[in-house]
Amino acid sequence: MKRMHPFVQVDVFSATPYMGNPLAVVLDADDVSDTEMALVARWTNLSETTFILSPSNPRADYRVRIFTPAGEIPFAGHPTLGSAHAWLDNGGVPHAQGRIIQECGAGLVELRQEDGLLSFAAPPTLHSGPVEPEYLDRVTAALGVGTERVVDSQWVDNGPGWMAVMLDSAQTVLSLDPDFTGLPHAMVGVVGPYAEGSRRRFELRAFAPGVHVAEDPVTGSLNASVAQWLIGTGKAPRHYLAAQGTRLGRSGEIVIDSDEDHVWVGGASTICFKGTAAI
Repeated sequence: MKRMHPFVQVDVFSATPYMGNPLAVVLDADDVSDTEMALVARWTNLSETTFILSPSNPRADYRVRIFTPAGEIPFAGHPTLGSAHAWLDNGGVPHAQGRIIQECGAGLVELRQEDGLLSFAAPPTLHSGPVEPEYLDRVTAALGVGTERVVDSQWVDNGPGWMAVMLDSAQTVLSLDPDFTGLPHAMVGVVGPYAEGSRRRFELRAFAPGVHVAEDPVTGSLNASVAQWLIGTGKAPRHYLAAQGTRLGRSGEIVIDSDEDHVWVGGASTICFKGTAAI
């Protein structure tokens, strides 16, 4: 027997609806099975679909499970912001005003709401440090860039498996036409700086063949760990605006703000579709 669940699609990381990264959210999903979650995520065919459940940790306001078309992942950024937006819109009331605690596969993630903008505290990386030279060579070959364009690289995995390559400019990042057929399990972020004085500090692109996503429009988890890396090594200021999705015709903007305790990753979001899901 089919059950009806509140369902929304949220556009995340853009102040202009339909120009960010879409997220499908199924709410009140305590009775949805693992198999059904995976089936729905394959059917929506978005980079992520989330399911909102009652928390198991008393500190949390809600619990979220995050699925790509390939399977479940412990954490992702735009699903974190979009799920919080959907939960609030569905009548969710956090324990503390202006502060939301999300439970997910990576543990508890703190979000804050200031001036209508939701931001999440970047979780710690699970795998960091230099990228092995042989693997970096394979990645740069897939990207189609010479080593003279590579400024730095780093493992920046906070759950999905990211590694990141910093190139010499935003224009170089935008010019890429990569071919990852030889690295089918790769999760690669590429970042390059804009010229001094530009409104946006960096341009990012995210290539995720490892989860069957050729290029993700706007990626919160990648921006989170890249910000931790760049701020921590002095390659970026403590507060900046990043762009992503430009090559795909999107206008994603990611607000990075760091304090003594956290790197905060935020952006605008809009509910574009609202209805019910029959599962």
